[in-house]
Amino acid sequence: MKVQRPALTQEVRFASVASGARIAWARSGRTGAATLLHAAHWMTHVEYDLGSLLWAPWIERMGRDLQLVRYDERGCGLSSPDEVPLGLDSLVEELDAVVCAQSAPRVALLGASGAAATAVAYAALHPERLSHLVLLGGYQRGLLRRDPSAETLAFFDAQERLMALGWGRNDPAVQTFFSTRFLPDAPRAALDALNEQQRRSCDGRRAAAVMRARASLDVSALAPQVRVPTLVLHSEGDLAVPIALGLELAAAIPGARFESLHCRNHIPVATDAAFERLCLAVHDFVCEPEPGPVLTRRERELGALVGRGLDNLQIAAQLGLAEKTVRNMVSALYTKLGVEGRAMAVVRSRDLGL
Repeated sequence: MKVQRPALTQEVRFASVASGARIAWARSGRTGAATLLHAAHWMTHVEYDLGSLLWAPWIERMGRDLQLVRYDERGCGLSSPDEVPLGLDSLVEELDAVVCAQSAPRVALLGASGAAATAVAYAALHPERLSHLVLLGGYQRGLLRRDPSAETLAFFDAQERLMALGWGRNDPAVQTFFSTRFLPDAPRAALDALNEQQRRSCDGRRAAAVMRARASLDVSALAPQVRVPTLVLHSEGDLAVPIALGLELAAAIPGARFESLHCRNHIPVATDAAFERLCLAVHDFVCEPEPGPVLTRRERELGALVGRGLDNLQIAAQLGLAEKTVRNMVSALYTKLGVEGRAMAVVRSRDLGL
């Protein structure tokens, strides 16, 4: 007897960026579990995704053990457009708006495909807001930042033109040109779902602008600055983003783990054997207890006071010490906790249960 799973549900809300554009985000999955925030990649629609044969299995599977948050980048899906130039700054701004809208002090961040660069930049700039970083099918430098040949540039320009003219049309031939490159081994139903995703996410002009913006990204200077625990996953036979780019990305991030997935699809779909491996790898990594530093009794006592939000003067009064002595002790504690300021120290102290 086949067990029927309950229909997927989600709550959709909106956050705002400086221009006033609204960013639609959705929360689903297991309430009270660790939050996995899925950075906006190309072709999203938080409302349509829930019934998509491509994304619904992903949302359901990830949501069994985690609380999943997704959002649409500006000008796509339910998010409104604005006149802000597309690029790393605008992508990080959108992501930050959604992170700040969450009640969790820190979230795990998943950056897939072109969103991996956004996730890397955010982890380098705002490490205090993240517990873990997961990158799937990503790269440091977009195509236009990899010293492409004249032939490669010409082919890119041709794709951009085709996209601008044919993306939003109900023309499977145009849409399949792109979807088969991303999902060469997917069943027909998944390809049809991706074709429909293209049509619903945004119009052709916006799609072409998004593609050029993604191809222009470069986070190679930021990747070595990431200090968040990082897992890099990549399909072995990825045609859209070759695995060599995933290996390069993992090597650039200090301490990053790398795992290849036995798959040719850019993002594994539910029918791939690699799909379950991907979900388990993400869950195990995100839910893995974070190792803490070995602290003395005095350091634990100091960390507890920092975690309560007390300033140096208040701590000095509690411990019966001079404020200068406390200042030096707190500075040494920051080093041991691996943090760079009071706000990060408060979060880290609470995470360690001090």
